[in-house]
Amino acid sequence: MTDQAKRPVAVITGAAGDIGAAIAAKLSATHALALVDINLEALEAVANVLSEQGADAHAYKCDLTNPDDLTTLSDLVQSLGSVAILVNNAGAAATLSLQAMKTEELARDLALNLEAALNCFKTFAPALIENGNASLVNIVSINGLGTFGHPSYSAAKAGLIHATRAIAVEYGKFGLRANSVAPGTVKTQAWKARQQQNPGVFDEALAWYPYKQLPEPEDIAEAVGFLTSPTARCITGVCLPVDSGLSAGSPALPRTFTQSTDFDGL
Repeated sequence: MTDQAKRPVAVITGAAGDIGAAIAAKLSATHALALVDINLEALEAVANVLSEQGADAHAYKCDLTNPDDLTTLSDLVQSLGSVAILVNNAGAAATLSLQAMKTEELARDLALNLEAALNCFKTFAPALIENGNASLVNIVSINGLGTFGHPSYSAAKAGLIHATRAIAVEYGKFGLRANSVAPGTVKTQAWKARQQQNPGVFDEALAWYPYKQLPEPEDIAEAVGFLTSPTARCITGVCLPVDSGLSAGSPALPRTFTQSTDFDGL
């Protein structure tokens, strides 16, 4: 048996995207990688790049909203070895506002951003418990901590933050730590595509952020790497924002308020 074959397994959903690929790269030095996404072509491209860099990477197409797909995924992944890390990273937003929201969009946001993550955890829970020293990280969003649009997506992410705490409380006795990471605006390819249409899109976003730099996918990966590492061995049940300070507050207040000489504080 090779050293790679003895590595514990990290399962990463949404691994075809920029954040998922960065998380996979971060964990590849210490874990075999089970990369999961519904977009098999993009997923295999990520797996090939990581494999060329020496990673033990395996690509699995899966519709996370389909229980049968999750069962098949679990059987395939557990043949790789002991599952030590599950990162629920897959997610997407379907609607911008409550007024525009359609019933099917609400169902889609809840299904992908909350139900799929919980069902994925339940599917892998026996393997994580058997490991005895496992870690779950749910990638949520700063939208789950504040009101920044995309209300049904935000409600799902807020629910996932709470569910992560519940998992930490209920499963801690099995040696499982559960945490969440809440990104703000991240410089992914999707945002860079918006920049081609609107060259000022990042400057507009930065107006809301106290710290005038936006995270890259690797910044989210570093947070996941920390939370799943022995360094964080007593950290569980937390939500770690990687949001350039937005969860602390925003400087983007009306000028009449910020320039007022009559404001004496609260």
